[in-house]
Amino acid sequence: MTMDRTMASWAMGWVSRRTAPTTVRLAARWLELRSIGLAPEHFSLAEGFRAALAVGVPLAIAVSFGRAALGWAVFAAFWTCLCDAPGPDRLRRRLLLLFVVCGTLVTLAGAWGASAGAMAGMIIGPALVFLSIVGGSRVAWSGPLGTLLAVVGVVAVGFPRPLDNALFQAGAFSAGSAWAYLLINALWRLDPAAPLRQLADAVTARLLDMSGDLATIGDSRHRDEQWHSEHAAHRRAVRLSIERLRGLIAPYARDPGVTAPLLRLLDTAETIFGALIALDQAFIDHIGPAPQRVATARAVRVALLAWRSSMRAGEAGRKTRHRAVKRLRRTEGRLSDNLCIGCVRAIAQALDAFDAHPTDLPIITRTADLATAPATGWRQACRQALRQSAGLMAVYYTAIVFRLGYPYWAAMAVVVVLQGGARVTWTRCLERILGSLLGGCIALLVLHVATAPAVLAGLAIGLAGTAVSLRSVNYTVFVAFLTMLFILVTELLQPGAGIASARMLDNVIGSIAALLAVLLLWPDFGASPTERIRSGIAANHAYVAAVEAARPIGEIEAARRAAGLASTEAEVALHDLGTTVRRFHVSSEDRASIAALRRLAGDAAIAWHRRLAAAKAPPEESC
Repeated sequence: MTMDRTMASWAMGWVSRRTAPTTVRLAARWLELRSIGLAPEHFSLAEGFRAALAVGVPLAIAVSFGRAALGWAVFAAFWTCLCDAPGPDRLRRRLLLLFVVCGTLVTLAGAWGASAGAMAGMIIGPALVFLSIVGGSRVAWSGPLGTLLAVVGVVAVGFPRPLDNALFQAGAFSAGSAWAYLLINALWRLDPAAPLRQLADAVTARLLDMSGDLATIGDSRHRDEQWHSEHAAHRRAVRLSIERLRGLIAPYARDPGVTAPLLRLLDTAETIFGALIALDQAFIDHIGPAPQRVATARAVRVALLAWRSSMRAGEAGRKTRHRAVKRLRRTEGRLSDNLCIGCVRAIAQALDAFDAHPTDLPIITRTADLATAPATGWRQACRQALRQSAGLMAVYYTAIVFRLGYPYWAAMAVVVVLQGGARVTWTRCLERILGSLLGGCIALLVLHVATAPAVLAGLAIGLAGTAVSLRSVNYTVFVAFLTMLFILVTELLQPGAGIASARMLDNVIGSIAALLAVLLLWPDFGASPTERIRSGIAANHAYVAAVEAARPIGEIEAARRAAGLASTEAEVALHDLGTTVRRFHVSSEDRASIAALRRLAGDAAIAWHRRLAAAKAPPEESC
């Protein structure tokens, strides 16, 4: 008991001095509101080291023999590492094998088919892109498979060869991708569940950020009392982190040993999040005594720290969670405000139930179709493929007219930028251009100071590893490293003048072509901000109605989730780069509506936790 009190006192003292969220998470909250992803939890150093080895071996061979065609083995290994999306081993092996086999065939077809002439290339390139995108959409949990096969196709068309040379080129691709496949699945295997744990850790980190900010407010004004550009930043960040984890769990559905703890974690996180929403609204409206609100926020943060550490402690974590529950019970006994009591009680009950079997809990995340892969309709897949094919033809025509030296770089940009509707494509277009310009300028400086092949090869290997480590963290940063990698490898194997400048120009041309294609062919701008606000208001009213009707906890949590998602979509619609002009002219009506969305959710959470406080308190365990 003495040690328990000492640890609690230390933790309370530690959290009373605010530990500011990391700069990266602060930046992530700002960027998420503008549809730009910054997810540091996706960073994987181990994958980066493995990718460096995967690229380094064929690059050393290609440089040693001085054969440019062997560069296909280098990029095949790199693309195979990019194709290795999170998922169980069985799924990853199947997708990577498909990429190795289909990529080899696409390389052969593209190089040989394009050798018939410029017009042949303008036909075979779009055809390969169409088949890759449509074919990839029919594979369950395919991840980047279709896009990467399309990339392979357009690059192969950029290197037209007669049959014998095309076979050698395809053989180099096969060797490089097979080597990477062997490395990933046999020689250097990583824990397939590691991405899930990283996202789970991100959920608790964002909950800690939210509770920490509340604990420092005291009796001061909450910045969300009036609408501002970053309104409800913590609520949005927590909801998005929960949804990222929820989305990644589905491919692992056939492995209950992996998914069951995460389903319990999601339930607990939802409960804690609901309590923090209620507490957040209480700070905004100055409900209850300020000292009790602060004490509750600190108690929640201490419990979160204990919960987070317990998940890394295996069986010993049960005792840590048990002690955290007892501390919350004691805190509850010292409170008089019914809202604060309800918040503390809800979290204590959630932590107490964390070790229960998942079927004993009202888990909203457990659905009957968890193991069913999301289907992409034929019409949607064909439209996407036709847009990319049309953008590709425009790039090929531009390359002929302006005699571009590396048109396949522009073709690649079309494929990877055009990944959805107009708003998504516009954002990716800007990120691709910015990343290309940044990476190209840095590569120019590098080529001025480093000319030795060994130095350039070493830099390229490091860039490959860094790019793979950052591939899901932020697209702009990934493109910057990707641009440097392509420029250095091209300089090593196919030296020429103006490589960096050509890369930057081609990426700009390809990105603009992708944007024009999505604007001209079946333009999809999504719902307007006003429509999203209306949907958000309806979803939040449904959440309030569920609470007032005392619906079962599962229905209430499902309604809260729907309200949170709708509110987030409405806020992003006002701020993202797809509505740049509107973002600087947000009307007073829209501001009031967005603030009302969050207030409705806060009021509903307050009502539910007050009702929980009115229920009979559980007996306090002896210390």
